Amino acid sequence: MHEELNQFGANDVWDLVPQPRNMTIIGIKWVFRNKLDENGIVSRNKARLVAQGYNQQKGIDYDETYAPVARLESIRILLAYACTLNFKLFQMDVKSAFLNGFINEEVYVA
Repeated sequence: MHEELNQFGANDVWDLVPQPRNMTIIGIKWVFRNKLDENGIVSRNKARLVAQGYNQQKGIDYDETYAPVARLESIRILLAYACTLNFKLFQMDVKSAFLNGFINEEVYVA
């Protein structure tokens, strides 16, 4: 939990403000998961603070959504193309990538 909150602080994700009366407040909750190693033994406990966005109504609380995730077909085409041209591919993970995006609307969570 501390690691997740530290990432929020490092990325300047939020500001503490008084609760506005005319805005919808989105609930948040902690989601816990055990990360397993190749032998199925718990190697790490993970915690994520998530918004309960399922309470929002389209057109009232938000206008559009977008998740920058590649479709499986795109990944397959990339792999086939790389194999054809003998390219080397590398995989990487951006820690807390979702915290690096920007939104134009004000969102309030509690």
